Amino acid sequence: MAKLTVEDLELKGKKVLMRVDFNVPLKEVDGQQEVANDNRIVAALPTIKYVLSHGGRAVLFSHLGRIKSEDDKPALSMKPVAQRLADLLGQPVTFVPAIEGPELEDAINKLEDGQVLIFENTRYADVVDGEVVKRESKNDPALGAYWASLGDIFVNDAFGTAHRSHASNAGIAANIAQTAAGFLMEKEIKFLGGAVENPERPFVAIIGGAKVSDKITIIQNLLEKADKVIVGGGMAYTFAAAKGEKIGNSLFEEDKVELAKQLIADAGDKLVLPVDAVAADKFANDVDSYVAEGDIKDGYMGLDIGPKSVELFKSVLADAKTVVWNGPMGVFEMPNFAKGTLAIGEELVKVTEKGATTIVGGGDSTAAVQQLGVADKLSHISTGGGASLEYLEGKTLPGIAAISEK
Repeated sequence: MAKLTVEDLELKGKKVLMRVDFNVPLKEVDGQQEVANDNRIVAALPTIKYVLSHGGRAVLFSHLGRIKSEDDKPALSMKPVAQRLADLLGQPVTFVPAIEGPELEDAINKLEDGQVLIFENTRYADVVDGEVVKRESKNDPALGAYWASLGDIFVNDAFGTAHRSHASNAGIAANIAQTAAGFLMEKEIKFLGGAVENPERPFVAIIGGAKVSDKITIIQNLLEKADKVIVGGGMAYTFAAAKGEKIGNSLFEEDKVELAKQLIADAGDKLVLPVDAVAADKFANDVDSYVAEGDIKDGYMGLDIGPKSVELFKSVLADAKTVVWNGPMGVFEMPNFAKGTLAIGEELVKVTEKGATTIVGGGDSTAAVQQLGVADKLSHISTGGGASLEYLEGKTLPGIAAISEK
């Protein structure tokens, strides 16, 4: 990869600013906020430990939730995150309840080699004295310059915010000599970037989810790059309507039918659509359902791909060398309509075992492979929802563009 990474840096004695993605869920226990799921903290540990073990002085910062008023701040403090990080690292973590000012500057200047500090939620900068100013979210130049002034070098390991041009990523990078990717960011660039720019073929993309409008640019971009694009989920019914099939009460976007017709015409056999659906008369788990081949009966809606679609999709995936999957095949939150999504997850394990590179991005697909217990059997689970989507669309991500070239 052509980007500078943390391993390229001389870290000893340096104040290393590190943008991490600690946007984790919190829960209240005995009146105190605690981290409910520490996956994102655990994912950042390799980069943090590398910096500390090489004599760097780590200054960590992250956003947490959305701050729309002063009232939001107390419940979205980074303090419980700092406590959990200390437990995971097995060493003290200095928490500074400020995003700027003498208290923060003094604490950073007192750090010694191998020590770590975390400062307050970067989005505290979005509301000042009760006024919504979005200094972080709108990349206020003065704030980016100020944060950059606190350290010697910048390591960005927060792929989840790479699609945003914020003061805490692009703003700092514009005002500091060196910006490097952490290990998490490096992995995302390697897998997602590699799949989009130089995939081993056959390259198959699987795109699911509810709406064509959410994923249309991804489908268009991938049709140019992939050998096959499989479409499932709610968006498949817009394509079914475009083919003239009756779709009952299934979810579909009337204003996207002409676009779907155009895609079908342009893509030819590159676009692989479901051939059957599990349809039900209500949007609920325990309902009357049947497998519809072709037309769906009036009063029924498609809620999952059917068994023939599963077999068709498996046959397309069988000899794939690179697979990118984003979005479920049905309403996978309901067990009766999760079979299609889970079958795709199982098939990806098989193709990974045969040597394919398999990449999963997006919250629902990630949840599906975790539910199956196969996340560690696939090549890469992306940590960024919106960021991975925009990467697959072929967009330039500000957080990645801001990383120094080697």
